[in-house]
Amino acid sequence: MTFSLLGRCARTGQFGAAVTTSSIAVGTRVPFLAAGIGGVLTQHRTDPRLGPRGLDLLRSGCSAEQALAAIVASTPDHRWRQVAVMDRLGRTAHFDGERVKPSRSVFHGTDVVALGNILANEDVAPAMGKAFLADPGLPLAERLVRALEAGEEAGGEHGEVMCASLLVVDREVF
Repeated sequence: MTFSLLGRCARTGQFGAAVTTSSIAVGTRVPFLAAGIGGVLTQHRTDPRLGPRGLDLLRSGCSAEQALAAIVASTPDHRWRQVAVMDRLGRTAHFDGERVKPSRSVFHGTDVVALGNILANEDVAPAMGKAFLADPGLPLAERLVRALEAGEEAGGEHGEVMCASLLVVDREVF
C-alpha cells in the first residue's frame, strides 16, 4: 500500500524522496534525507527510528549496502520491513522482509531506487524508475513527481491514495 523512491541529481548533488500511500502522515514515517549524505526509506510495518539510524551510518562512511545490513540487523522485526538506502555516491540497496505483503516491486538504476508493497502489480517500481531516468535535465523534484505519477499509471497500490510526500535536500537535513 506504499510506493516510494529515492533519487539523486548528479548535476546538483541534491537528494530527494517521494512517497505515496493509502494511510496518513507518510511524510513523517517513510523518507529520511541528509544533504550530501544520502537517504533512507522505511516502509510496510514502518519503524521511523530506522531512517535516522541509516543516516547516521551513512554519515559514518558506510556504503548503501553496509548501512542497509546494519539497519536490518538492528530491528528484531525485519521480516516485516521494506527498506531502501542511497549513499552519497548514488549507490543503492534495498531489503524486502519475508512478511512484506505482495505484490512487491523494486527498481535500481543510476541515482535511483524505487520500491513498493501491496501494489496492484510488479510493474509499479520499474515504471517509477524509468520515469525518473527519462529526463535527467529536469529539476529533481519534477523527476520525483513524474516517477510517482508513472507508478500510479502502472497500477499503483490496492487502496485509494490518501497521502503523498515530496522532499528534496540541498544543504539541510530532514
